[in-house]
Amino acid sequence: MIKYKDAGVDIVAGESSVKKIAQLAKGTFTKNVVKDIGLFGSFYQLDLSEYKQPILVSSVDGVGTKLKLAFMTGKHDTVGEDLVNHCVNDIMTSGATPLFFMDYLAVSKLDQNVIVQIVAGMARGCKNANCALVGGETAEMPGFYQEGEYDISGTIVGMVDKAKIIDGTKIQKGDVLIALPSSGLHTNGYSLARKIFFEINNFKADLFIESLGTELGDELLNVHLSYRNAIQLLKDKPFLHGMSHITGGGIEGNTKRILPNGLKLKIDWASWKLPEIFRLIQKYGNVNDSEMRHVFNLGVGYIFIVDKFYAEEAFKILKRKKTHPFIIGEVV
Repeated sequence: MIKYKDAGVDIVAGESSVKKIAQLAKGTFTKNVVKDIGLFGSFYQLDLSEYKQPILVSSVDGVGTKLKLAFMTGKHDTVGEDLVNHCVNDIMTSGATPLFFMDYLAVSKLDQNVIVQIVAGMARGCKNANCALVGGETAEMPGFYQEGEYDISGTIVGMVDKAKIIDGTKIQKGDVLIALPSSGLHTNGYSLARKIFFEINNFKADLFIESLGTELGDELLNVHLSYRNAIQLLKDKPFLHGMSHITGGGIEGNTKRILPNGLKLKIDWASWKLPEIFRLIQKYGNVNDSEMRHVFNLGVGYIFIVDKFYAEEAFKILKRKKTHPFIIGEVV
């Protein structure tokens, strides 16, 4: 008699994984989460007392081929946090407050240790953002993914008062661009980076690179930073005109999306030091400046666009909280 397990799907192992995941998720629950994980849907009670016209803001994303680094190194405890932080940053560009997060995890074969590592990262990211991990889906699909590989995606929901939405409409000529540093590639540009390092140059993930002070794989697995705390400092300030999360498309590609018609960016590309990992990518891949600027964040993870008359004040607020801001240009 053939069983489901013979086809590669282990229901018992799946149920065991769900129990462990549920415990991690419970550590992120806020007072608004009504039921424990385990039902067919997740329950979240909205507190609308501080909103006149509440608007829900949502986003869905993945971490791309950065997952390949997790497969290569056997380190799976960072990519879940990457996913949450990416989503948190995205919705907070509009001034939204993150409420809850849900994940989708698809694997070729359930490995409880790997699953728990991934979800532990998600739980850590959610807890840091005061955002509840309320549920998700884990799908075991033998024959669909390569052995030992998986894919993850996440959906986040937040809220903002309609009158407080930050959408770039206030951006004007002369506004100053204040940047916050990235921790490396974050979650974009990995297809090109992997090709350069591991295909063209045949480097190994455990190669120690003196100028980085660490192994190549560890550098490339640096967690995508969450800018929640820095955003909280400025999001209610009237001099804040726009925000940009620097992901695929680079600094200009992401930031120009929120500019009103007739305005453009003037970036001083020499105003900050290029982090070493990007210098190595350019060196070993012979990548020109234009392509580097289009593909990578080049050390800039987030941008605040502020009124030029209040730029110094905004800069000081960020610097006091040790967010390491630097000015990279203006709106023209």
